[in-house]
Amino acid sequence: MLQLSGAGKRFGQKLLFEDVNWLITPDERTGLVGGNGTGKSTLLKVLAGRESLDYGVSSRTKGMTLGYLPQDGLALRGKTVFEECLSVFDDLRGLEGEAEELSGKLAEFAPGSAEYEAAAARYGHVTDLMHAHDIYTLDYQVGTVLGGLGFGREDWERRTEEFSGGWQMRIALAKLLLEKPSLLLLDEPTNHLDLETRNWLEDYLRNYENAFVLISHDRYFLDQTVSKTTELWNKKAHFYFGNYEKYLKQKEERRTQIMSAYKNQQDRIQDLEAFINRFRAQATKAKQVQSRIKELEKIERIEVPEEEATIHFSIPQPPASGRTVIEVNNLTKIYPTRDGLGTKTILKDVSFSIDRGDRIALVGANGAGKSTLIRMLSQLEDPTSGEIKLGHNVLADYFAQDQYKVLDGAAKMLDDISGIAPKVPVVELRSLLGCFMFSGDDVFKTLGVLSGGERNRYAMAKMLVSPANMLLLDEPTNHLDLRAKDVLLDAIRKFSGTVLFVSHDRYFIDGLATRVFEVEDKRVHVYPGNYEDYLWRKQGGPEKVQSSFTAPKPEPVAVPVASVVVEAKKPAVKKLNPIKLKLLEDEVSAAEEAIGEWERRIEAAEAKLGVFTTADEQQRGSAELDRLRTEHAELLAVWEKLGMELEEQRD
Repeated sequence: MLQLSGAGKRFGQKLLFEDVNWLITPDERTGLVGGNGTGKSTLLKVLAGRESLDYGVSSRTKGMTLGYLPQDGLALRGKTVFEECLSVFDDLRGLEGEAEELSGKLAEFAPGSAEYEAAAARYGHVTDLMHAHDIYTLDYQVGTVLGGLGFGREDWERRTEEFSGGWQMRIALAKLLLEKPSLLLLDEPTNHLDLETRNWLEDYLRNYENAFVLISHDRYFLDQTVSKTTELWNKKAHFYFGNYEKYLKQKEERRTQIMSAYKNQQDRIQDLEAFINRFRAQATKAKQVQSRIKELEKIERIEVPEEEATIHFSIPQPPASGRTVIEVNNLTKIYPTRDGLGTKTILKDVSFSIDRGDRIALVGANGAGKSTLIRMLSQLEDPTSGEIKLGHNVLADYFAQDQYKVLDGAAKMLDDISGIAPKVPVVELRSLLGCFMFSGDDVFKTLGVLSGGERNRYAMAKMLVSPANMLLLDEPTNHLDLRAKDVLLDAIRKFSGTVLFVSHDRYFIDGLATRVFEVEDKRVHVYPGNYEDYLWRKQGGPEKVQSSFTAPKPEPVAVPVASVVVEAKKPAVKKLNPIKLKLLEDEVSAAEEAIGEWERRIEAAEAKLGVFTTADEQQRGSAELDRLRTEHAELLAVWEKLGMELEEQRD
């Protein structure tokens, strides 16, 4: 469908990639990965035809269509959201008018005439196109996609220019999904999406009928959507079959194989060189020496790929706080409406407490009040009513989505970060800045020349070198690549203080959270465990499992009295097998006791998980809880089966 042959691209004097040979097929489901600055976005623009190659050839099949979504920079105006999305079908909607016009001509022309035959042929083609594209369901298609991307019905008639940059990108994404091009090219499509919307997009792409190539720094999103991974590394494209998790395993296996082959080759080279050096001067060995020289010259030397440096950064541990870090009682927040004529309640009568060592993920739909709550907890905004109490010796630090606004634009990066962490070696500080994509001379730049995203990355690095004992983080993973996210995740796991964070990255939440606070319907609902545990409970948890097995149990009042009398006179009732009946009764009783024991174990595990000790202990506790729940469900299934057999015996 689309092919790159010997493709290469430079950015000024810097070579981004070379000798890329890539055939994109109609069923392509590829994630494009690599470190920042390796050329991923540039390669995606080459595929989209937005940039040309410096070397090689790009070719595509005739008739294929392309859809490209950049990271940002799109601005839409002049139409409502619904009209903007419906505009992708303008050509199809024009077919309706053409069909009406052709219908009128068919009524005018004489049947059998050349004009009639031409109009009839065109009319048939037009109606076929209309049916093929479900032209009568266009409004439904637009509504479905807008709803999936988080636009409420009240937003559909708002003008596109009223929306922020992130929501503008959602509108652009909606248009691409509705167009359904042969090849969809998405550069960081999840950047501006909340968790629910990401989950919807995952499902949409899994069922997408055409090909797509996407760039994402969301590991969970890649695992759920792609079946092939292309890595730009060391100026080459490397191809792996499978999602991101499989790519990591295959990459390690490939490196192991290369190192093994390299070692064997080096051993052979040393043997050959040793023989040549030893017998070079002996005439009787001249033939063997020449043979080995020729063999040595023919060897194609294996190049060992450079190993990416693994950087581990430990957050300096802060002074300990009291056991209770934050206590919230009857918190309410009300804002005036846009027109100033009314009010809007964001949070109502919210109460909860946060203990030392908690790692709390704050989740909820966009606009639910997550950022409002975290700003009030950081005391940057006052509640309308209620109180927020900070515990003994609590030092809170807040990282905002727009944290870059508080930085000194005239300060140089390395000087600024050294000033707040004078005891940390400069080498270690530069390594940390490298993790957040500031390398080489970047560390000597003044902060004012950096983009908003770059300044936010720097602000996160700055927070890590001198943290408080209570971190309030609003979208800390924004603008970070996969490697930087891993550094941040590892550092916070080892942090001895307390963390409350907002993130839309599933992998990050699952790897860090010990509790989940969900903001929904003006309330805060507290769930123990990580995001998987939260989803399990949202879907019904133990109550749903219990009801699924107990629902089939008949209610005595539903059985007519006459039928009971008839059943009582059946000969089968008088021919009960007392041994089998007793065995079944014992097995049912044992199953019930086991279920009760497992429910007590689950309750104890949940209580233990609710008290933070260490991050590793929390991970082990979460795994143990998952195991107990699985075994509990299996016991319920066994109990149900035995119960049905017992009822049959008694009947």
